Amino acid sequence: MWRRALLLFLLLPLISGSLRAEDQLIRIGVLSHRGNQVTYDTWSPTAIYLSRVVPGHDFEIIPLDFAEVDPAVKFGQVDFILVNPGIYVNLEVRYRISRIATLNNLAGTNANNVFGGVIFTRSDRSDINTLDDLKGKSLMAVDVTSLGGFQMSWREMYTRGLDPYRDSSSFSFGGIHDEVVRAVRDGRVEVGMIRTDILERMAAANQIDIDDFKIINPKINPGFLLNRSTRLYPEWPFSKVLHTSNELAQRVAVALLNMPNTHPAARVGNYAGWTIPLDYQSVHDLLRELQLPPYEYSGRFTLADAIKKYWYWLLVALVFLVFMLLMTTWVSRLNRELKKAKLHLERQYELILNSVADGIIGVDLDGKTTFANRAMSQITGWSATDLIGRNQHEILHHTRADGTPHPADQCPVYATCNDQIPRFVEDDVFWKKDGSSFPVEYSSTPIRNEQFKTVGSVVVFRDISDRKRISEEARQHQDDLAHVARLSTMGEMASGIAHEINQPLTAIATNAHACIRMLESHSGETERVIDVMERIGSQAARAGEIIRHLRQFVKKEQPELSRIDINEVINEVITLLRTEIRKFEVKIALDLDERIGKVMALHVQIDQVILNLARNAIEAMADIQEGTRLLSIATSNQPDDYVRVTITDTGPGLDPAVADQLFNPFVTTKPSGMGLGLSISQGIIEAHKGRIFVEPGEGRGARFVFLLPTSP
Repeated sequence: MWRRALLLFLLLPLISGSLRAEDQLIRIGVLSHRGNQVTYDTWSPTAIYLSRVVPGHDFEIIPLDFAEVDPAVKFGQVDFILVNPGIYVNLEVRYRISRIATLNNLAGTNANNVFGGVIFTRSDRSDINTLDDLKGKSLMAVDVTSLGGFQMSWREMYTRGLDPYRDSSSFSFGGIHDEVVRAVRDGRVEVGMIRTDILERMAAANQIDIDDFKIINPKINPGFLLNRSTRLYPEWPFSKVLHTSNELAQRVAVALLNMPNTHPAARVGNYAGWTIPLDYQSVHDLLRELQLPPYEYSGRFTLADAIKKYWYWLLVALVFLVFMLLMTTWVSRLNRELKKAKLHLERQYELILNSVADGIIGVDLDGKTTFANRAMSQITGWSATDLIGRNQHEILHHTRADGTPHPADQCPVYATCNDQIPRFVEDDVFWKKDGSSFPVEYSSTPIRNEQFKTVGSVVVFRDISDRKRISEEARQHQDDLAHVARLSTMGEMASGIAHEINQPLTAIATNAHACIRMLESHSGETERVIDVMERIGSQAARAGEIIRHLRQFVKKEQPELSRIDINEVINEVITLLRTEIRKFEVKIALDLDERIGKVMALHVQIDQVILNLARNAIEAMADIQEGTRLLSIATSNQPDDYVRVTITDTGPGLDPAVADQLFNPFVTTKPSGMGLGLSISQGIIEAHKGRIFVEPGEGRGARFVFLLPTSP
């Protein structure tokens, strides 16, 4: 395998400049008798060689198993075909393919343009030595259409009066040669049938030990050194299918015949070039002797077959005569029944349309309404008389939700009529007869006549006003729940925040008293008084900043989105958590990428997510007695236009029993927790079209990550 990969690597520079995007793709179907990957690895270099020497064409290998060969040729899915001679003979008769070259197979240093079949068993089976010993044994071949892997061996058994189907204890097919070899080696079957060179190739690849096997009915030929049990037949032909041009086939044939025997592509494929097409009469003789396709009826046409055939035609003739005698009566009756059926179908069709709660209208290619159901009139107020024959877009779809005109050439219904592609629109507006609009979701599907020609489209729509109202109520409920959670969080942090505000207030009071004393003493230390006043201003700003963050966090924010900088939000959260950070002696490590993009989000809700995750991390590290309590927060840009925020702690980590349920409501690891923080955080992030998840940490601790899309 490594030799093939190396040779393929050496081939690539030879063709790097020869393939162009506009080259015509030529497909070469190859029988995959040893598996698709082996087939692709073996023959891709040959395709590359042809792409280089036949300009203007890009050749591609299509591996085909035995069942896929016939339909691939029949339906023109390949342009050339490389299969065993037995399959080639059938394709030649059925689909008029024609061979242009024959393979020179390589066995060691010897090239052969003929091959045979191998019947073999394990070397330790002393009871199986001749073809006669196969009777009553379990057999496995490659495939019923495999020439070397079954049909050649069957012919040798046939000459000895043996039938593998009848005289074996069991008979099966492995699909590929390698599977047959492994089945015999592993003792799953007693005797296998494969083509020549398979045992030698698998032994060269160290997949088997060839001494573990014994050849049954061995034949010796001084010019053919491979193990075999059958007569020799011409090697695989390279053939063109009927639709491939003769000019292209001639160029490919010349390219194959001119391929040097030592070309890298030939070495990867383990063959020694190509020769002119051989005579495949011996293959015809084999198939005729075994009465296999295309000779399955040769010599087997008996009297019973003739009687059966003639009685069939006699029966057809009698039925035809009876049919002709009853034709007039039958046609007359049929016409009456058809009229009744048509009337019944029309009524049933109308009942079905009117029983559907969704509005349904038909539109022709000119945009005119052709039919409408009862729900359509109930929803829009337009009656069927108002709609039929009039342009549906001008009545129902003329204006967008924002009040701007909706051009007809941008209407999805018209687009479906033009390109015959079904469409589904999740959110749009239709207009009622009274001039009001209502939100809808609708589908537009092409309507085709008996000749499969598009004659219009059918539009099925649904009023989604209630759904939108419920969705808005759910969103409002989520916002209220998040607001309550923020108030609860502030309640838990009230003592710490009060202490944080008290510090600058105490400093302000102390410095103010100092200023008073200095002014009363008339000492004239003006610069010192100014310095103290500056300290008072700084502490007042600090207290104001804390109060601003607090008010922003607990307020019920309006639903408008704004572009925010995640780094600024993180710094705000650190300000609110400063008391808890000092209380639990937690170290903060911030790795904030200043180049991250801004996100379109609700500021207070992102505040809440980061605060929840950071407080969870601090509380998780509170009981750690040894080691550093480190809270790490990092931001970075993701390559798919997302901002990544990572919050890592050095706490005890997550309990595996609850790790998969952390984001479910009321799931918590805290003794007094409600289990809503992570659930609310997940709802917030997903509402912003992002993701939140837990990543495996390095060492102890936990790592939470959330991603938000950047705003252009």
